[in-house]
Amino acid sequence: MQKSYRAPNPGDNRQWFLIDAKDQPLGRLAVVVANKLRAKDLPTFDPSVDAGAFVIVTNAASVKLTGKKEEQKDYQRYSGFRDGLKHFTAAEMRASHPDRMIKEAVWGMLPKNNIARKMMTRVKVFSGSEHTHAAQKPVEIKL
Repeated sequence: MQKSYRAPNPGDNRQWFLIDAKDQPLGRLAVVVANKLRAKDLPTFDPSVDAGAFVIVTNAASVKLTGKKEEQKDYQRYSGFRDGLKHFTAAEMRASHPDRMIKEAVWGMLPKNNIARKMMTRVKVFSGSEHTHAAQKPVEIKL
């Protein structure tokens, strides 16, 4: 009888990937980031093992939204207090926190569990073209 294979946790030997978000559609970018975080592109994919990579996203401020999403897409934040629900359009979110647009899109594509919360710590989003992880020598992904 053949035993089933279980992918090992890579620990400190995770890969680093660099993605340029300039003029990329937000949803398609989030799919690529979520798949790299979950390691769905590897033949040893196991949903219960956190074997994904680190992902660096640059130029988050220039990500593309199609149609009328710039004015119509709604983001919400809740402080936990009464009357603490705040609404933002995508244009307001891009002006104040462009990195949150990408993080929230990626979070929506991950399963809601403890592994996904750990995966989100490996997403590094920068609004400009410069990033602070050059020492890790990330592999650039062209979309």
